[in-house]
Amino acid sequence: MLRLTGINLPLDHSPDAIAKAVIARLRIAPDGLISCRVFRRAHDARKRSAILLVYSLDVEVKDEAGVLRRCANDARVKPAPDIDYRFVAHATDQVSPRPLVIGAGPCGLFAALLLAQMGFRPIILERGKEVRERTKDTWGLWRSAALNTESNVQYGEGGAGTFSDGKLYSQIKDPRHLGRKVLTEFVKAGAPPEILIAAHPHIGTFRLVKVVESMRAAIQSLGGEYRFESRVADLDIEVSSNGTRRIRGVVLASGEHLAADHVVLAIGHSSRDTFQMLQDRGVHIKPKPFSLGFRIEHPQSLIDVARFGPNAGNPILGAADYKLVHHAANGRDVYSFCMCPGGTVVAATSEEGRVVTNGMSQYSRAERNANAGIVVGISPEADYPDGPLAGVAFQRKWESAAFVAGGGTYAAPAQRVGDFVAGRPSTSLGSVIPSYKPGVLPTDLTPCLPDYAIAAIREALKSFGRQIRGFDMEDAVLTGVETRTSSPIRIGRDETFQSLNTKGLFPAGEGAGYAGGILSAAIDGIKVAEAIAQSTLVG
Repeated sequence: MLRLTGINLPLDHSPDAIAKAVIARLRIAPDGLISCRVFRRAHDARKRSAILLVYSLDVEVKDEAGVLRRCANDARVKPAPDIDYRFVAHATDQVSPRPLVIGAGPCGLFAALLLAQMGFRPIILERGKEVRERTKDTWGLWRSAALNTESNVQYGEGGAGTFSDGKLYSQIKDPRHLGRKVLTEFVKAGAPPEILIAAHPHIGTFRLVKVVESMRAAIQSLGGEYRFESRVADLDIEVSSNGTRRIRGVVLASGEHLAADHVVLAIGHSSRDTFQMLQDRGVHIKPKPFSLGFRIEHPQSLIDVARFGPNAGNPILGAADYKLVHHAANGRDVYSFCMCPGGTVVAATSEEGRVVTNGMSQYSRAERNANAGIVVGISPEADYPDGPLAGVAFQRKWESAAFVAGGGTYAAPAQRVGDFVAGRPSTSLGSVIPSYKPGVLPTDLTPCLPDYAIAAIREALKSFGRQIRGFDMEDAVLTGVETRTSSPIRIGRDETFQSLNTKGLFPAGEGAGYAGGILSAAIDGIKVAEAIAQSTLVG
């Protein structure tokens, strides 16, 4: 099998154009092509009037060796890599005590799935509810301003990524093609098969709910056990005479003790009480950079035209997205984050008296507005130097300010871009109708972020308006605040994926500071499951 890359064809190419392009590239007779399968499809929209589809193809030919010799100097023709996943170990007997996985977000989900597939029968502890009950609680905040602090956008089966765009791509290095394992498992669980070939695959919230349920059923069928509404309140850590620390179990909020020699800590980026418990128990933690800012909304049609020109609305292209970066004069980097084409801005707080925003899309990406975080990079050295959990306090400060600015009802403060750039409060909104529920209050956003962030975002919006025509339109809406871009801490681990100072504890995923998004968190969960398997048995 050969892998061909860089097959560029017009947006409206004929069905047989791919095969013809392969034959021309390889310089073979038509009957020399046995089969051709699309491995990846992207698009090149640099020329909006002549957008190209860019294919990577897996091709079977009659004389593969001869083709490879003839194309030896063409980097676009190579043997197809082996992307099949192979398990690193299998349990030969029932392992006792069973490994524990704390958290049922994408990292915990894939750690549990891999452990179950290898025969380790994990127990999954999730402080929130199963995904459908959790969805009802989340809608309670969005529709009625009723917050359940244990079941919301941040806590519950599926993790924070359930109420997002469901993006399944990442910029991490993936030499073992673990991302393909993730995508394949999602498709087995009911995700659209198109995610296997899309350059920027996504699932969307409603489909993610069904996928998560299906994967839970698969884990249970392999001997895994789920315990919902089971918050881990403490760790049982044994300290030897030489000072070595080793995990021996966990204590639930109910008081129940569960013995364990292997504990996956996949707690997500908002488990602030768990962060505090870990620090109290002496687990190695340090502060980590993250970003904060606002959500911005535009008409999706504006972004489509700006990106695709006369091809806007083409169903092959779908809703357009963007990725923007600006280096501000005050030294701060401003960038778009978690862009959600055809989506909505959602309430994402997990604590009373605070307002947090995030973005969400369905698979169709058919809502009126496009939204994205416009966020500013911050660092512990410059902005929150007062200890491992200072970043949490920093987040809370601005989330509380947003709650006050929004009127103290879980409505979010919002401001027209024109007013924000001009430095005047908004008293009303214009043509862009904000999607945030339970609602917004037009106001002044400047009290909701540090002065340097406000200045950097004002400058960036003008720059972004030069990159995407209309981006800085007067009626575009900013909604505050976006603070949960990533974990404010990193839980130190070594080359075996175990805590730097507590053996048997495996910090993992976004909450531990080792991932950013669904795909990278899932991949980290796979790696941690493999590490547990290898530390338990060989073969």
